[in-house]
Amino acid sequence: MTAWLVSAVPSGLLFIGLVVVIAGGAILLRMFLRRRFSALARDEHNDVTKFTYGFIGFVYAFFIGFVVSAMWGQINTADGGARAEGAAAVQIATDSAVFDAADRDRIRRSLLAYEESAVAEWERGATVRDPETDGALAGVYAALGQVRATTEPQKTLLAKSYANLDTLSQGRTVRILTARGDTGPPWPLWAVILLNSGLVLGTAIVYGVDRPLLHYAMVAIVGIIVAANLFLVIELSHPYQGVIGTSVDPLREAVSVLSAR
Repeated sequence: MTAWLVSAVPSGLLFIGLVVVIAGGAILLRMFLRRRFSALARDEHNDVTKFTYGFIGFVYAFFIGFVVSAMWGQINTADGGARAEGAAAVQIATDSAVFDAADRDRIRRSLLAYEESAVAEWERGATVRDPETDGALAGVYAALGQVRATTEPQKTLLAKSYANLDTLSQGRTVRILTARGDTGPPWPLWAVILLNSGLVLGTAIVYGVDRPLLHYAMVAIVGIIVAANLFLVIELSHPYQGVIGTSVDPLREAVSVLSAR
């Protein structure tokens, strides 16, 4: 469900929708409860509500902070992997300058074909290996295998090119496995997140305030904060999707470098 929200719904629209549903729903619930239970408008229960809200708010803030920090760490790891994958391709292209013209051109053509296929694979949100991209990667290995390294510099850089190609291949594998496995918090964690969010909103709704306008503002503010936190958790759930997710730019940069040469 969260994968569809991140990939199919624009981030701004998703945020606005969450705010409208959560904050608006909390205000409507406040109106219903005050009409149904008029005693809530008085402040006899406020001492208990203040303690409860303070405790729940602390637990909520700590828990959401922990979840967001862990998920942001996954995004940073994915960012580093994408940069390493793109840098490895650029380094192979740079090192190919020492080879004969025919070998150099063959390596760059095969590497460009692979990078273009990898970008398309990424943008499709692939969670399984694309046979076309596998074939393009095999073409790069074949191009390196045809190199006639006769001098020591050529032999050294050929070995480095194989090592960089292995890094590139491993980076792609990690990216696909991460996209397949990192699908956000499991349902028990979602249950705790939603329970905490509901308790925070609930204590704000039942808090006794004589002036309705002030209470509406209080409930709306708490609702917006809860909606913003849920938006952040949803966007961070998928490292390779959404505006917060890892960008495909490192691979596009490799395509740009290879196309310019």
